[in-house]
Amino acid sequence: MSTMANIEELTTTDIDSAELAQRVAVLKRFKTLLSQQRDRFRNYLDLLDKQQNVIESGSAEDLLSYVEIEEKIVADIFSIQKVIDPLEEMYYSVISEKNPIRVTEQGQEEVPSLKASLENLKSEAVIRSTKNKELLSKRMLELRSEITALRNNPYASSQRSAYGNSNKASLIDING
Repeated sequence: MSTMANIEELTTTDIDSAELAQRVAVLKRFKTLLSQQRDRFRNYLDLLDKQQNVIESGSAEDLLSYVEIEEKIVADIFSIQKVIDPLEEMYYSVISEKNPIRVTEQGQEEVPSLKASLENLKSEAVIRSTKNKELLSKRMLELRSEITALRNNPYASSQRSAYGNSNKASLIDING
């Protein structure tokens, strides 16, 4: 029996170390992706701050470049999120099996703090993005009213002055 117990213990130890290696690998990858996502959101928040300044200053070309950069960052955030979602499910399924072996690595304690930090950054990004949209809407209304005022200005009429150069031939009686 002693030999059978040793074999069983050896097999359990091998499986446990394999599971442990798998869990550590999943944890490291999950942690890395969460960190990347957090960094992307920080970049997005910085961009939103700069974009707010551009909206207030009124440079349309600069605003266009910021909008293009914003689209790239948001697309990057969504692509990373597509990888995080299945990995997160895998992480929780591996961690919560019947006979869990706790990964005693520091990384496991970091996951909740990374997720909390990421959620804070997401909510801050939503707030700033909404603020920028409101500023942009306000600025567009101002520009529309300026355009309307210019169109209704009687002195800035599209008609040419009577004294300006005209391409029409005309006869003038100089005899009197």
